[in-house]
Amino acid sequence: MTALTPIIQSTTMTQKKPSGESLQEEAESLFVRYARTRDTVLRDRLVLMHQNLVRYLAGKFVNRGEPLDDLVQVGTIGLINAIDRFDSGRGTKFSTYATPTIVGEIRRYFRDKAWSLKVPRRLQELNQSAARAHEELSGVLGRPPTIQEVAKRLGATEEETLEAMELGHAYDTISLDSRLPSESDSAPMSLGEFVGAEDPALKIIDEYGDLDRALSRLDPRERAIIVHRFFSDMSQAEVAKQLNISQMHVSRLQSRALVNLKKLMTEEE
Repeated sequence: MTALTPIIQSTTMTQKKPSGESLQEEAESLFVRYARTRDTVLRDRLVLMHQNLVRYLAGKFVNRGEPLDDLVQVGTIGLINAIDRFDSGRGTKFSTYATPTIVGEIRRYFRDKAWSLKVPRRLQELNQSAARAHEELSGVLGRPPTIQEVAKRLGATEEETLEAMELGHAYDTISLDSRLPSESDSAPMSLGEFVGAEDPALKIIDEYGDLDRALSRLDPRERAIIVHRFFSDMSQAEVAKQLNISQMHVSRLQSRALVNLKKLMTEEE
């Protein structure tokens, strides 16, 4: 952003207001001389003479979160490119010729530099086209257009259009440390405090699945003992009464069932 500042500052100090001839006539004369000599001093004078055009065009983008001075610097790059390519002999007014080049440079800056997240250029361009199509269709239809209508206008698929429009949120992100407005006396909470954490139970879902399959392969009485003891939290005496066997028998069957269950779980893994 600072590379162009010396050019503008030095030109400001050396450039004087034209006397006798109009700015238009002076600009035309400078363009003819610059095309012949490629003298950078002449180019700097032309840059200074058209700074109002750059500032005017840059002002159309100030609501996008970038400082105006930065946009003027970027627009000046486009102005210099336009000056280098301009042919005064074709009868085209310079401001008409330069405007698309200056605006294009500013838009390229937003496309390449100003997005908070890295987004493919193709989707950045499609996002901008979708925004324009959405605005135009809203005026024509008298209502917000559907994704299908925007996609048809762009000549893109619905999936591409939806992806491009959603990625528009990546242009300006919000920090998780941002504080939310609060009407209470307590300190406002940050967005980060609303971010959920992974449920520890999710980590053992697969293990429960393996256990369920292993239980289904046990002997019915062994399976019943495991279920009563470890899922229904029954004592050995209660299980013995439930199965109409002795408590000692329950103990032996439980030990054998656990050994078999461990083998089956190992096989599952």
